[in-house]
This record gives sequence, C-alpha cells and structure tokens, in this order.
Amino acid sequence: MKQEGAAEAPFLATPLQYLKGVGPRRAADFERAGLKTVEDLLYRFPIRYEDRSRLQTIASLKPGQPASISGRILACGLRSTRRPGFKIFEASIDDGSRSIRAVWLNQPFLRDILVRGQHLVLYGAVEMYGRLVFDALQRLPPDLAEQLAEDLRLRLRLPTRVAALHAMHFPPADARLDALNRFATPAQQRLIFEEAFLFQMGLLARRRSAAAERKPIDIRVDDRIRESARRVLPFKLTNGQKQALKEIVDDMRSPHPMNRLLQGDVGAGKTIVALLAALVAMENGLQVAFMAPTEILAEQHFLNISRLLQASRFRVALLTGSTAASARRQQLAEIEAGTIDLVVGTHALVQGDVRFKQLGLAVIDEQHRFGVLQRATLRTKALHPDVLVMTATPIPRTLALTVYGDLDVSMIRELPAGRVPIRTVAKPESRRDEIHEFVRGQLDGGRQVYVVYPLVEESAKVDVKAATEMADTLASDVFPQYRVGLLHGRMKADGRDRVMKAFAAGDVDILVSTTVVEVGIDVQNASVMLVEHAERFGLSQLHQLRGRVGRDRHQSYCFLVYQSPLSDEARERLKAMTETTDGFEIAERDLTLRGPGDFFGTRQAGLPTFRLVDLVRDRELLATAHREAEQWIAKSTPSGPALEKLLTSWEERFKLIQVG
Repeated sequence: MKQEGAAEAPFLATPLQYLKGVGPRRAADFERAGLKTVEDLLYRFPIRYEDRSRLQTIASLKPGQPASISGRILACGLRSTRRPGFKIFEASIDDGSRSIRAVWLNQPFLRDILVRGQHLVLYGAVEMYGRLVFDALQRLPPDLAEQLAEDLRLRLRLPTRVAALHAMHFPPADARLDALNRFATPAQQRLIFEEAFLFQMGLLARRRSAAAERKPIDIRVDDRIRESARRVLPFKLTNGQKQALKEIVDDMRSPHPMNRLLQGDVGAGKTIVALLAALVAMENGLQVAFMAPTEILAEQHFLNISRLLQASRFRVALLTGSTAASARRQQLAEIEAGTIDLVVGTHALVQGDVRFKQLGLAVIDEQHRFGVLQRATLRTKALHPDVLVMTATPIPRTLALTVYGDLDVSMIRELPAGRVPIRTVAKPESRRDEIHEFVRGQLDGGRQVYVVYPLVEESAKVDVKAATEMADTLASDVFPQYRVGLLHGRMKADGRDRVMKAFAAGDVDILVSTTVVEVGIDVQNASVMLVEHAERFGLSQLHQLRGRVGRDRHQSYCFLVYQSPLSDEARERLKAMTETTDGFEIAERDLTLRGPGDFFGTRQAGLPTFRLVDLVRDRELLATAHREAEQWIAKSTPSGPALEKLLTSWEERFKLIQVG
C-alpha cells in the first residue's frame, strides 16, 4: 500500500497549469476558485447529477425545469447591454415543433462558433416568455381598429397594426437578429412611428386647446414703452435678439396666452431679451415672476435685473427658501398688494402662500433642471399668464419636439458682434505647471481668471475642502502677488454676493469656485476658465463653464485639466469640447453620449413615458411623426368634447402633466 501511495502522490500534487489545455492563465482562474492541484480538481465533486441524454421537443418544454433539446439555428448574433463591456449572445432555435430563444451571457466568442443553419444540442433551464402573449395574439380580432389613417399607413409602407403586433413578439423565421436589435424591422418601425405620431398629435391638440384661452388684459406697446426699454438697454441688440424679442412681444399682444421657448447659445443674450419682455408687462400694469432653478442663480439674476432697472420706477424683490421669515411675510404682503412689480426666485415662487395681484408674465430659466410640475403650478398663480421658458444651452431638435413640443420656439443663433472664439485645450494634471505659467501671463496683462472645481452632491464637504485648499495654495504658493477669492454653495448668500461683486469690480484676480459659476456671472475682463477634474463634468456643463469667458473682444482660453486614466465617455466629452464651440452641436453630442434621461435628469424633466420610442435612436421617425401630425391636425380640427377626450387619454398614456 505504501509503495503504491508513493507512486500516486507526485501526480496528485501536480499543479493544474501542467495539464494539457490549461496553461498559466486558466490555472490562475482555477486558483481563485480554490483549485491548485490535480488532487483539488478530483476532489471537487459534482453537487447534482442530471440526465442530458433525453431530448425533448420545444413544444413540450415546461417553464422552470431544465431540459435538453436538439434543433437548427434560424438566426443568431451578439448584442450589447447597458453594462459597459457586457455582451449577450442570442440564437433562435427551431426543432420542427416550435422555436425558442437561447441566451448566453458574456460569451462573445460564440459569435465565431455558432452560425445560422447549424444543428446543435442544448441543455439549460427553461424560462417562460410569451406563452400568455401568444394566447392574447391568437384572440386579437383580425379587423382590430387602426390607430393610423389607411392612406398614411400605405404611403409610409407600414404593416397593419395586427401584423406588427404579431411580428413584434414572434419575429418571422427570416428576420435578421441585428435588425431586430436595432429596432429596424418593418413591424418595429410601424409601432415606433405609431407611438411618436400619437404623442405629437396630443401635443399639437394641447397647443390648440391653449390657444382657445383668452387673457383678461390686452397688452399694448407704444412710444412711451419703447423709450422705457431704450433707457434700460445697456447695449445694442443683435439681429437675433431683435427677432426673438419681436416674436415674444407679438405673442404678449395676442389675446391668447404665450407659451414660448427662448433658446440660444451661452452668451447669446437671452436674459436681456426676457427682461425687455418683463418691462413690457410691467408697463402694462402687470407683475412678473422670474424663476431660476437654484438660489445662487436666482441671486445672480436679481443682482443683474436690479442693476438694469435701477433708474426705473419698478420694484424688484428676491424670494427664495433662504429668505428670513419676517422679510418673507413682508414681501408676500407686497406681492399680493401689487406693490412689488418683479419677483425673482426659485421653486419658492410656486409654493401655496405666494399670491400675486395680477401676474402677467412668468419667465422660467429652465436649464434642464426645472420640472414640468413647477411650470404647471406657476401657471395656476394667475388666470392665464404669458409663459416664457429660457434654456441655458440649446436643446437637440428631437428633445425640443417632445419635452417642449407644446411651446413655440424662438432661437438666437448669433453672438454679439466682435466676440472672438474661445480656444479650448485639454491637458493632464501632470502639466498643471505649464498652465499656471500661461495663466500668470494673462494675470500680468490685467486679465482675471476662474478656477473651477466639481461639486458632487454625495461628497460636497470633501469637494468644498478641496476647493478651499486649492484657493490657499494658489494664494500662498503659485500666485502670491495676486488676489484670490473663494466661492462655494455652502457660503451664506451675503458672503457669496460679496465675493461675486469683488470679482466683477476687479478687486479679485482669481476666483476659485465650485460649479456655482456655471451660469449667470458676467465678468467681461475674465479671459481664462481653468476647470479642474474636467473628466467629472458633463459636456453641457463644461460648455456652460467655458461660456463664462470670451465676453469681450480679447482672446479667451478654456483649460480642461483631467486625471488619468480617462473613461471612453470622458475622452469623448473632452474631444467634443476641443473640437467645437457651437452649443447646438455640443447639445447633440451630449444627447448621443448620455441619452435623454440623463440629459435632462429624468425625474424632474417631465420626459414622456414611451413604450418603444428612443429619442436618440428614432430621431428621423420623430421628425416624420411631427410633420405628419401637423398635417393631420390641420385637416381634422378636433374641438369640444372630442378634443378633451383626446387630451385626457393622451396625458394618461404618456404620464405627462398639463403645462399649457
């Protein structure tokens, strides 16, 4: 026995990597599972035994039970998932009795092994999908009512509703898997178009319903009001600003409430256009509500508007969540009495205790953060106020057709005359010294500089500490001869105000800040925007920050300092920033990178709940649906009970809140 055991021991102790077909890499995988030697392998016993020799027909399979089948591959392919790098290989298998879908998780190599037409034997757990759906499809009446007009369906070469539903759940044998996964089959395209068409039809019907409302007061514009506007205006308007203002004022003079979206690139001058519209409302004896998504932006709007209206007879107030109780009570009384003409605020303006004497215009600085619900609530503060929504960055057309589809659109494409395009450079943090040397040259030339840190909600304290330490380092070690200021969201309002005023007045040379400078501060002498940890910012956010400089005739610069290694998406963001300064192109790229939910922040944005439509993938179909819906509603002119029924079912179907 001893002699036999001595002969066996060396083999049992053999490392697994020396077995044929293992090698060092697979041996490392085995070791992580606790298997190092041949003995380890032989003593890892089966936990159960299964008979895989008994083949079953696909038609006889029962959910929840393992089974072996034999069949032919009808179609197969690899598809991506939302998880980076995680792939799924799928195959449609047919054995003559029925077909079934086989799925392999994260085994992309199967693409090179399994091909269409191949016969194979499979073993695995059976999961139920579509047995109930199949029964429902069998019960569908063949003459099921169409949701698309027959001439429209035939013109666009779309299958019938019944045929599309059948093919959607049980694709025909000749359907290509890649087309199915791209939602490019005729059945999929039909159902996507149908959903997009019904959505656009509801939006247009809602606009028609809103157009039937009448405002209680006629707004007039005469020479006295024009002169009042000229006194407020600090500079000559661009042609784009003039056109936008004309469209807005024409809406305000209409007997129907305005519902307009004003969009333009960073620095295009949207705020002054909105203020001139506010002046028209106030000169007609009406009050104005001017809303921003954050307190610091509301404060900045308040400072700018107060400065521009300083010589006028109109009173401006700031009302936010931070307003002291006694001051708030006083302001609420004055708003209700009508002695305050323009109120700047946050969501606090839509709270129940704010009552206006006669609210004529609501200006909403939306910035993709201010929800549909707040927009709707604000409209209930008056009988039928005009509503002007401004966006901080341009909105891609497909999103404008959905999120803001019930609004008319004014666009300011051009920037004020004499602006020089900003030069943007992305550099790793290892080259920070070079950047500081360049910044020193700008400071020596009398310019001012922004240094921005990202602020992540979960680690706000850590980020504020990092920004504070950076300000100290810049002031003591890097630029000791220059004045450094610090601005962050945890400072009290008067402290932030003091720092911003000092920077605007030129009493601070370098402003170190968390992202609170994203929008609103306008310091023409600032020529450098230095963004630390640029990889942590979104694309639209980076574009917003860049827009804080380049506001006069001097050359301005944006430095994006990043920490390696970069993710693929972060690299794409920085690449986009260095390739273009066009906000409309930036918005399109941002939508493609992030998707519509992240672009707006789904919970607040009021994005419609689509079953099939993907706002990025289905851009062309959305545009076609919009065009066809416009033609349909122009011909059909629904009104009265029919219009109400359409709107009610539409809002319930797409889970949207009435805004118009």
